Amino acid sequence: MKILLIVCPFIFLAGFVDSVAGGGGLISIPAYLSAGLPVHLAAGTNKFSACCGVTAASVKYLREGKVYLPIALWSALGCICGAAMGTRLALYLDEKVLRMIMLCAIPLTAVFVLTRKNMGGDDSLPIDMSAKKRAVISVFIGLTVGVYDGLIGPGTGTFLILGYTSFLGIDLLKASGCAKVSNLASNLTSVALYALSGQILYSVAIPAAICSMVGNYCGARYAVKGGSAKVRKIMLVVLVLLFAKIIFDLAA
Repeated sequence: MKILLIVCPFIFLAGFVDSVAGGGGLISIPAYLSAGLPVHLAAGTNKFSACCGVTAASVKYLREGKVYLPIALWSALGCICGAAMGTRLALYLDEKVLRMIMLCAIPLTAVFVLTRKNMGGDDSLPIDMSAKKRAVISVFIGLTVGVYDGLIGPGTGTFLILGYTSFLGIDLLKASGCAKVSNLASNLTSVALYALSGQILYSVAIPAAICSMVGNYCGARYAVKGGSAKVRKIMLVVLVLLFAKIIFDLAA
């Protein structure tokens, strides 16, 4: 019960943030770790709850017509392959090594996001290119980010949004919608592998999943109503969390 009191409020917040701009893992993973779960068990439990939450957000974005389905589906295919590779690697890595990878990856994520000044506005249109080229780029984005998601996790949605806006010219809101569909594919893959390895604590994961679903749904509503401007604001919040976490880890 004590673990749930620590975890659930943060999982709701993580779901809200993640459904808008990605980066929910920056909140949820530290919450699981602070509750005393080992790294691999925390990662698996987080994937389970996140997967349920992303499903809720994906449904909301799809209903509102804020997803470019061809891009999202090709990217999802890449995410499945990438997540499988990344998750298997994470399960074989030593716990200390995994912590060090997370420690290095988070500030790099923050620096990359900070250098992206123009990330697409509400009036952005997909870059003019053939359907085949768009599909190849979408798969590559999904594959690359899928490996990262399976191995580390935090910032996955943000990376997907960056990929869609930078290489395909999608506006922030629809990029966020595509990111949810693709992220759902990678999460399902990771959950299956973590479950087979016995790295999910269901007594915590199921209540957390409910909180994640509510948080993701509320966040998706917030994004759809506010457009790209609100997505940008939440991304700035994610940046603050990125830097706060790395400073905390260095001081620990």
